[in-house]
Amino acid sequence: MPKGESYSKVKNTVKKHNLHTICTSGNCPNIGDCWNRGTATFMILGEICTRSCKFCGVKTGKPLPVDWDEPNRIAESVKLMQVKHCVITSVDRDDLEDGGAEFWAKTIKRIKEENPETTIETLIPDFDGVEKDIKKVIEAKPEVISHNLETVERLTPQIRSRAKYRRSLQVIKQIAESGITAKSGIMLGLGETEQEILQTMDDLLSVGCNVMTIGQYLAPTVDHLPVAEYVTPEKFEEYKNIGLKKGFQFVESSPLVRSSYKAENHVCSH
Repeated sequence: MPKGESYSKVKNTVKKHNLHTICTSGNCPNIGDCWNRGTATFMILGEICTRSCKFCGVKTGKPLPVDWDEPNRIAESVKLMQVKHCVITSVDRDDLEDGGAEFWAKTIKRIKEENPETTIETLIPDFDGVEKDIKKVIEAKPEVISHNLETVERLTPQIRSRAKYRRSLQVIKQIAESGITAKSGIMLGLGETEQEILQTMDDLLSVGCNVMTIGQYLAPTVDHLPVAEYVTPEKFEEYKNIGLKKGFQFVESSPLVRSSYKAENHVCSH
């Protein structure tokens, strides 16, 4: 069970400032480990997502109106928690004209203003592939921008509710071409083959992705997609070595790896 002084401090700060974290909303198995290292992944734009992907534990439905004070509270919390590397993600907000891109930019800028020494990783939705919206996040200059493929191309229509594999690759390409470190992740155990995993690695490298995370899919509830296979830790290690040989700068690969696990290591030098 998660416990410890840093864990309690993070938990109390999140509660006091009425913030959301993917750590709790997504039932992450690493919550104890990360919170004890003083890292948390903030989830902006509320906790209700407009999409209903089959793997995800986040609530889906009609989101509440945007809370424009949230960027200030997050910036203040990062300061209070003395976070050295801040990770931000969000629900999908297909109800907003720009998918929440302006809000994303404001959040990044506020964190930087309050915490000039803190590095930032953003785990962004696809913004329906609209380049001008993705550009708003890029122009706010976080150190790392991550966008997850989640799974191999063949399984994407079954796993992700609206996102498309090729569109996600295009998003990653736009990030990489901007000069910012591009990162992506997939889950194993959904019925993919080894050949498909290797193809996904090649697809990511072809669009300039530097960092890849590979973790085991775990069903958040009994109503979610069942696990097709539990992949061995040895196999994860093998994929890590293959990925590094292929050319990724970093590969985090083990059963409990999630997108932002040990994210502080992924601020790449170009």
